[in-house]
Amino acid sequence: MNVTVNVNGKPYTRDVEPRTLLVHFLREDLLLTGTHVGCDTSQCGACTVHIGGEAVKSCTVLAVQADGMDVKTIEGMGTPGDLHPLQTGFWEKHGLQCGYCTPGMIMASAELLKHNSDPSEEEIRYHLEGNYCRCTGYHNIVKAVQHAAEIMAQAGQAGQAADD
Repeated sequence: MNVTVNVNGKPYTRDVEPRTLLVHFLREDLLLTGTHVGCDTSQCGACTVHIGGEAVKSCTVLAVQADGMDVKTIEGMGTPGDLHPLQTGFWEKHGLQCGYCTPGMIMASAELLKHNSDPSEEEIRYHLEGNYCRCTGYHNIVKAVQHAAEIMAQAGQAGQAADD
C-alpha cells in the first residue's frame, strides 16, 4: 500500500506492507532512528511520537493508519544547535543515563507541557507512568521536565511544547 505521512514537516510517500507498524516505518523506511523499539507491546513508551499533536506509542499504530497524518518524532523537536527546552532540561538536570528511554520521555513530556505548563512532581510522574526507565529512578527526569517548564515559561512558550 502507498502511504504518505508528513513527518517533522516533510512529506514522505512509501510503499509499505499493510501490517507494518509506524515505529518500523519511521526507523526502517525513513531512517529516523531516534524513535526506539523497546517492547513491541506498548508497555515501555520508548517509541512515543506525536500524531496530530498528541503523544502516541508508535508500536500501536500501523503505518497505513498514519496515512495523511502529521507525525513528529524526536528528530523534529530541536537541533544540535538549538535544543528544545525539554532536551535542554534532560541535559542540564541529568535526566538520562543510557538514553534509550529519553526520546519517548521527551515526546510524552512535551504533550504534558502542552496541556499543563506548570505540572507538579506528582502530575509529571503520573503522566510518565507509561514510559519506563530502567536507569534513573525518574527523579532527575522529573527535575528535567520541571526545568523545561521553567525555561518555556520564561520564554513565553507555555502550552507550545508539542508544537515546537
